[in-house]
Amino acid sequence: MKKMLIVLVVVIICAAVYMLKDTSKNDQHSALLDEDSFVLIAHRGASAIAPEHTLASYQMAMDMDADFIEIDLQMTKDGVLVAFHDDTVDRTTDGSGKVAEMDLADIKKLDAGSWFNNGKPDRAKEEYVGIQVPTLEEIFTAFGDTTNYYIETKQPDKSEGMEEALLELLDQYGLLEASLPKGHVIVQSFSTDSLKKIHELDDDIPLIQLIDNLEQEIPSSETFKLYKEYAVGIGVSYKNADDAYIAAARRAGLLVHLFAVDKLAEGEELKSWGANGIFTNDIEAVSSLK
Repeated sequence: MKKMLIVLVVVIICAAVYMLKDTSKNDQHSALLDEDSFVLIAHRGASAIAPEHTLASYQMAMDMDADFIEIDLQMTKDGVLVAFHDDTVDRTTDGSGKVAEMDLADIKKLDAGSWFNNGKPDRAKEEYVGIQVPTLEEIFTAFGDTTNYYIETKQPDKSEGMEEALLELLDQYGLLEASLPKGHVIVQSFSTDSLKKIHELDDDIPLIQLIDNLEQEIPSSETFKLYKEYAVGIGVSYKNADDAYIAAARRAGLLVHLFAVDKLAEGEELKSWGANGIFTNDIEAVSSLK
């Protein structure tokens, strides 16, 4: 009887420890969407020190304790989702042409790292030569639920089925599980239609409405109210957002994430104005903001 009691006590203690650890993890992730949060979003990965939108860049951002890795999502001609920012592959690979007009097989032949070595010899690494453009599935396979994802649908109006394909992969890799805290995956877009489509497909996914760099005036309260119907926040260039802009969005109940901030002093000012986070190419430079 005494032995059974001891075993029972041990089991209860172990269970309590596990639950506390799990709760702590959930609280940490949940804080990503708190109104008092301030998060660091690795813009295209750790793109100041590694080739953007590569597994190496994402891994480096994770190693530097970024809250999110940002993924610009495009669809190839044969319907595969890949991580790529520009419309064309010209700037960041040894090839040329539009992503949407290339099959995955053609994309995979590209060298997505040598351009970085040539442009930043002080950051160059031999391992970057020949590095590939990753598919979204490869990213999920590599990192699973060990990181938080901040995904942008790019040119969704020219990529039929992008939203469905994204949600299918998120579901396939268990990234939409109810057990995962809200904020583990965020989707952003300049396309209101794309965000509303995702909201219709799964209204549990937090969405961020990106606002064009050309829009320098503070949106009206009515506009903020419309955003609030489907989005948890807005993303805007830090150059267009002063303290009044941020305050207006926050009053409307929206989070404010600003892009792209690489200087600590600017990040500190934005944080003092009530911003909830920044996209940054240089995690090292702004890491003390966390």
